[in-house]
Amino acid sequence: MNNNDLFERSKKLVPGGVHSPVRSFKGLPMSPRFIQSAKGAKFTDVEGKNYIDFCMSFGPLILGHTDPIVEKELQAGLTRGWSYGACEHYSLELLEYLVEKIDFVDQIRFVNSGTEAVMTALRLARGITNRSKIIKFNGCYHGHTDSMLIKAGSGLAGEGDASSLGVPEGTAKDTLILELGDREGVINCFKTHKDDIAVVIIEPLPANNGLLEQDTQFLKFLRDISSENNALLIFDEVISGFRMGFKGMAGETGITPDLVTYGKIIGGGLPVGALGGKRELMEKLAPIGGVYQAGTLSANPLAMVGGLATLKQLDEKFYSDLESKTKEIVSIFESYFEKNEKYKELKVISKGSLFWITPVSGITRACDIPGNLMDTFSELFGDFLEKGIYLAPNPYEVGFVSKAHDDSVIAELKLKLGV
Repeated sequence: MNNNDLFERSKKLVPGGVHSPVRSFKGLPMSPRFIQSAKGAKFTDVEGKNYIDFCMSFGPLILGHTDPIVEKELQAGLTRGWSYGACEHYSLELLEYLVEKIDFVDQIRFVNSGTEAVMTALRLARGITNRSKIIKFNGCYHGHTDSMLIKAGSGLAGEGDASSLGVPEGTAKDTLILELGDREGVINCFKTHKDDIAVVIIEPLPANNGLLEQDTQFLKFLRDISSENNALLIFDEVISGFRMGFKGMAGETGITPDLVTYGKIIGGGLPVGALGGKRELMEKLAPIGGVYQAGTLSANPLAMVGGLATLKQLDEKFYSDLESKTKEIVSIFESYFEKNEKYKELKVISKGSLFWITPVSGITRACDIPGNLMDTFSELFGDFLEKGIYLAPNPYEVGFVSKAHDDSVIAELKLKLGV
């Protein structure tokens, strides 16, 4: 088997040859790598080439691939059955662990993805407020549900247009999109649509279109103006949840959203999403409330034990050590860029265990990201791939560091880059 042949076979059977667009290596002069196996901080493709992985399945694998503690729990779970379609106690054990540690969450509903969590949270917010409009921000990704696939329009302030075929015009008109940090725009949206805005949704640490750290005061402003106008505030912490500390950005900033969405780490690498909040809001969901949501595989028992086995390893020392490793890795990349003329313009922005390679520092809004990121990234990605270093195959995606990126991996990275 080789990567090129597999990709050609795949393109005959799958749109674009992939099951998620970012895997397609679009704009890059090589075929996607087809992974055969993974362990720790590395994976191996079907041609037998090994890579230090900084994609980490786009975030879930905070412990690295096939963590032995998680693997043991999953193997035990397999002997008990892997889907029941009935009540089980594994989700309850995970819930009790979460609610005990996250003081602003009383109840949680498990779903199967971050997209599904956001979709449900938005429906819940609309059901609670009996309003239809949503405020979201350019550069924040909230999954591929229709109302979140909206780009800035050219008409009235905040009015959006669909950014995907298949999104109805009426759905687009109910999503008001603004630039991050635009207080005046938010104020004007509430003035214009005061009794129609159900919810403000934001990634408190936008990390799906660059790494765009936000001013805490802006997040506090969103909390205040939402409350003043009887709208809800959703923090989408699908990426930042359990990565920026156990309580995510809500914990770091001290700002309590009405609803929070989780994904990725909460399932330990298995497909899980979740939404949580105070009891009086969450109990508006079916079967006791009028907002419907259901899922055949929700709270899958394997995902529940995988998530709990992961989260139990995340304490303050874990996060401190992980951030230190990230800073060391960032320093290695920066040293490599400094000594290579073609990459001298590149910088590395980092926060916690996330990093983003970009030619411009200090960016906090998606509209300020240069439009030519692919130019330099394409060459860098190819060089790194040849050296056995795997980044997410898109210049707008962030990199992820895991527990498995230990001293031996860091030493290997230095050797590969000659720094």
